[in-house]
Amino acid sequence: MKFSIITPSYNQGRFIRDCIESVHTQTGVEWEHLIQDAGSADETHAVLQEYPHLKCVIEKDGGMSDGINRGFLRATGDWLMWLNTDDYLLPNALAKVAAFAARQPDADVIYGDTEFVDTGKKILQHRREHDFNYNVLVYYGCYIQSTATFFRRNVIQAGHLLDVNYRVCMDYEYYVRLARLGFRFNHLPEALAAFRWHDTNTSSTNVRRRLDERWQVKREHFERTGQRFLKPVWAMQTLLYLYQLRRAMLLWRVRRTANRPD
Repeated sequence: MKFSIITPSYNQGRFIRDCIESVHTQTGVEWEHLIQDAGSADETHAVLQEYPHLKCVIEKDGGMSDGINRGFLRATGDWLMWLNTDDYLLPNALAKVAAFAARQPDADVIYGDTEFVDTGKKILQHRREHDFNYNVLVYYGCYIQSTATFFRRNVIQAGHLLDVNYRVCMDYEYYVRLARLGFRFNHLPEALAAFRWHDTNTSSTNVRRRLDERWQVKREHFERTGQRFLKPVWAMQTLLYLYQLRRAMLLWRVRRTANRPD
């Protein structure tokens, strides 16, 4: 089993070494690390030159979604994922996914848990998730962290790439689309990666666009599934609140199970 790790890169040289090292130290599985750099003007290229194992392409692209798609199309692994320059894998993450995938031969998408960290890698939150729930994904929102999500190669081979019109919620749109098409999502209850929270995160610097894109994902989904009556913002907001409660119940069950004595 081989993994392809795609890293879209642009002027994040202060973080990219951690990202590279986190992949480079993975053991027990075969992997390749593809860097898709959009022409960084900081120290990124100097760092990349220190790692000859990397498969680097430096070229202008149409944004992060386009860069990830280019990496997807170059990848040769059985399982693919994108790992942003400011995030990093945790030790043995790929080996854990490989073992889980072997036990779940029908899985098309595997997502794990995430540690939220600050710029100094201090843990801010242990983000633990529940098993996949289609309605929570659609009506509540994106609870799956892209930095800990893996796609079977057949998803890409079927022509399913990120929608380049989305700059912030490209992961949410992708998950909703794949789920609607019938691809199977499985949750691996293990911390697989760290998401670094800082003031230049795409989500932090594009709050208004993030909200607009979230509503757009839902509108497109309701249009395609014949639920046009759910497209008004008030209807989507009501469903969000209802499924926020549903999600809270699912997370409570996760915590209860984790704390249950053997």
